[in-house]
Amino acid sequence: MSIITRMLKRKLEVSIRESLTHYSAVGLLGPRQVGKTTLALTLSRLMPSVYLDLESERDRAKLSDPESYLESQADKLVILDEIQRLPGLFQHLRGLIDRARRAGKATGRYLLLGSASLDLLQQSSESLAGRITYLELAPLLLNEVGSEQRDVLWLRGGFPDSYLAADDAWSLRWRQDFIRTYLERDVPQLGPRIPAETLRRFWTMLAHQQASLHNAAALARSLGVDGKTVAKYTDLMVDLLLVRRLSPWYQNVGKRLVKSPKFYVRDSGLTHALLGLEDYDSLLSHPVIGGSWEGFVIENVLNVVPPGTEAHFYRTSAGAEVDLVLDLPGHERWVIEIKRSTAPRIDKGFYHAYEDLKPDAAFVVYPGDECYPIKNNIEAVNLESLMSRFT
Repeated sequence: MSIITRMLKRKLEVSIRESLTHYSAVGLLGPRQVGKTTLALTLSRLMPSVYLDLESERDRAKLSDPESYLESQADKLVILDEIQRLPGLFQHLRGLIDRARRAGKATGRYLLLGSASLDLLQQSSESLAGRITYLELAPLLLNEVGSEQRDVLWLRGGFPDSYLAADDAWSLRWRQDFIRTYLERDVPQLGPRIPAETLRRFWTMLAHQQASLHNAAALARSLGVDGKTVAKYTDLMVDLLLVRRLSPWYQNVGKRLVKSPKFYVRDSGLTHALLGLEDYDSLLSHPVIGGSWEGFVIENVLNVVPPGTEAHFYRTSAGAEVDLVLDLPGHERWVIEIKRSTAPRIDKGFYHAYEDLKPDAAFVVYPGDECYPIKNNIEAVNLESLMSRFT
């Protein structure tokens, strides 16, 4: 597999530009190295802007008197990168935004870039309530790289430097270095101090259990900690946008429903790096292949669904099961089953779930090229086709 290094246009760019026309501040969140700075600098070339990297001493010095400096840039979009480094800045931004509103400039003032942390959203929400909206930049998605690169994206994941690496070996090395740096440097800055090796073991266990029901007690025994500590670790990884928690669908349908959530390492490339899978052949022969593919599909789909969509999985003690339930705005329900086989077969569990949930549309996502009806309004589709129905 080979790819050509190129500038990749991010779909979120349009959403950021639209949000800046409605809000005084836009918060762009995402893990490190996901492309936030590159995207912000692309936007800066389209409008008068000033960029400050708050990890730079020189740029932090400009904010020694933040209100004076920022007022001097009132005619520009101010981009503040790594905003979590100066959490006290939010109070100053509130005053500046309110004064600008009274002067008739209510929108498009600040673009705040940050790696999500345990208290960043709370601090900024409290200080800038009604003045800011948040967008999340995910790793590269299939509709950003093209369907012909699906297997490369699945193997390497969507962090740009990993995806665009010269070969699979360099891609794996980049991801291994990323994991090490995140655990040893970034997590201590962004959250509570946890031994890096302990958190790595926990992250690796989650990768092994990709798409499985969460068993906190088993994880606690393996790590030699209690259940509350496991809950703290999972909350941290979810807050850092590295792990997704998918909750079970629950309504009073007269069924005994599974209540444990599922957890997914959000980037498939990190899943494979944690498990030491270097190339496509290694992935295809590993037991995680089904869970990895499921997580890859879910992450791509959930990053293109309309705002306000609620996502769950469905499972009953009697065996009814579907991988993804989407309750879309407008009271429309879609159910999605995910199969790795190129000749997908639907089992009874899906049909029972279909009868329970009575969806408006049902899909089976598989790694093929054709889209075709299976039965009633159930349709077999490839991932690219399903994503296009939301965009």
